[in-house]
Amino acid sequence: MFTRQSLRGALSAVTAGPLVEGGGGRSAVSTTPSRTFVLVHGAWHGGWCWRRVQNILTANGCRVFTPSLTGVGDRAHLFSKDISLQTHVDDVISLVEAEELNDFVLVGHSYAGLVITGVADVLRERVSHYIYLDAAVPEDMSPGASFGWSDSNAAELREARLKLVREHGNSVALPPPLPDAFAVTEPSDVAWVRRRLRSMPLQTYLGKITLKSQGSTGLGRTYIAAIKPLYVPLAATHDRIKADKSWSYATIETGHDMMVTAPSELASLLIQA
Repeated sequence: MFTRQSLRGALSAVTAGPLVEGGGGRSAVSTTPSRTFVLVHGAWHGGWCWRRVQNILTANGCRVFTPSLTGVGDRAHLFSKDISLQTHVDDVISLVEAEELNDFVLVGHSYAGLVITGVADVLRERVSHYIYLDAAVPEDMSPGASFGWSDSNAAELREARLKLVREHGNSVALPPPLPDAFAVTEPSDVAWVRRRLRSMPLQTYLGKITLKSQGSTGLGRTYIAAIKPLYVPLAATHDRIKADKSWSYATIETGHDMMVTAPSELASLLIQA
């Protein structure tokens, strides 16, 4: 597990070494054994958003899975009003079972912090490390606790999103924001992300799941916060996790969609996990 200091030093230590082209990104050569990663995207995105990071990780000998959650990405054709947060937890568990994965790193970005928490409640130590990338994290992970995506949003943001559902989502879908909401500003990246964002099924936002164990409590877990710029809806989460000594904590100087805006830096941190 990273210590807070070692995680901050990991990036500079790795990127000081020789670089390997990763087919869309440049990567530091890893001296660690080959690792398996499951990278879970956030709301409105799909497995496509990890393309640059995946190229770098695989160029460094890692095995990488980037599933699209049901109803978005390349699985948008499966959109249904019945898709929920629990559906997305089941998506990841089904992948793990189908691929017979053990001792792997599970990464969740943004909304997927809730997804991997639900997965952790089931898989526990079968996952070697849980990494939350600028992600939502339930405040209560005690057995019997329930949580959902909207819990992490302020009342004003919740109401604004529900207004979008009523006016533009036929009361069943949460439309995506513009890419600049995720601090994606490079024109070519903005166009790429905008073409691929898809509406989220409403029940992923309103629905809750209940923990039977303790989520990711007591397991190896790291939080990586994007701070340049800060993603305001997660500011309180950053403060809470940073103060909790049961977490390893680090920052990366880029915006919320770090897999798009800083893939090499992010991949280097993941390799060190």
